[in-house]
Amino acid sequence: MAFMRSHSNASSGMGVAPNIRETFVELQMKKAFRYVIFKIEEKQKQVVVEKTGATTESYDDFLASLPENDCRYALYDFDFVTGENVQKSKIFFIAWSPSTSRIRAKMLYSTSKDRIKHELDGFHYEIQATDPSEVDIEVLRERAH
Repeated sequence: MAFMRSHSNASSGMGVAPNIRETFVELQMKKAFRYVIFKIEEKQKQVVVEKTGATTESYDDFLASLPENDCRYALYDFDFVTGENVQKSKIFFIAWSPSTSRIRAKMLYSTSKDRIKHELDGFHYEIQATDPSEVDIEVLRERAH
C-alpha cells in the first residue's frame, strides 16, 4: 500500500508520505504540535513533513518557518477564546505559494494540494496565501469566529 500511496504522475501531483496522516492526528487529537510544515520532495515524488512546531511556539515562529521564496503546505492549530469566554481551537490548512516562488514549484504544489488535503481530512479552514498579509494572525482570528 505504501508504494501505491507514493505513486504519482505529472497530472495528479505528488504522492503523500505514509506518516502525514499520523502527524496530523498527533496535532489534531493529541495537541502534540502547534503547527506542521509540509514540503514536496521531488526526488521522492511525495509530500513529506518538513518541520513540526512545539505547542509553546508562537504564530510568529510559524510564519518564520515559511520560506520567503518557496511553496509549502502547513497546518496551524489556532487557539482562541469565544465571546462567551470559551477556549476553542480551529485547525487551518494553509497553502503557501508566494508570488516570488518558481513557476514549477507553484504548479507542483497546486496539482498536489487535493491529495494532501484528502490525507488531512478534519481541518476546519483553508487559506491560500501568496504573501504574508494573507496569513496575518487577524485573518485566522476573523475566520475562526
